[in-house]
Amino acid sequence: MEDTVRRVRGRVKWFDPVKGFGFVVSDQGGPDILLHANVLRNFGQSSIADEADIEIDVQDTSRGVQAVEVHHIEPPKSEGAGLADLDEIDPELIRAAPLVPARIKWFDKGKGFGFANTFGQPEDVFVHIEVLRRSGLADLQPGEALAIRVIDGKRGRMATEVCGWESAVKSGKQ
Repeated sequence: MEDTVRRVRGRVKWFDPVKGFGFVVSDQGGPDILLHANVLRNFGQSSIADEADIEIDVQDTSRGVQAVEVHHIEPPKSEGAGLADLDEIDPELIRAAPLVPARIKWFDKGKGFGFANTFGQPEDVFVHIEVLRRSGLADLQPGEALAIRVIDGKRGRMATEVCGWESAVKSGKQ
């Protein structure tokens, strides 16, 4: 029954953007579900955080169960580790900041941070890996198109939320 597509909710077991795939564990149990990078890119993201909740359409194939479309991603539940720069800012100020189009200048997952450029602004925007995790992402690639929520922090402009541009447009967040 390779034609039957069904909706599944689950949790990302792991995803490796370098390998181009990862696996999802269904809330209903069963075999791991292959999540290919192309399916994730069609949703507008190049990565996804481990332990993120996800809603996908899946299909049984001769190679096992595979995701064919991503509908929704929820970031992993917070483990208490915060980002001090954000914890000291009024949450209303963070929520009120608009999502703006941006491109990643560079991001180093090992260092835990990188920078983005926003249209019409000369200053770089600092992007911390904790903000990525809270946004349901695991990594960013140079040149990747994003929608980011930016505030003026005590050390300059910084992202408080990051999402793929396509997914922001689809969800009406921007």
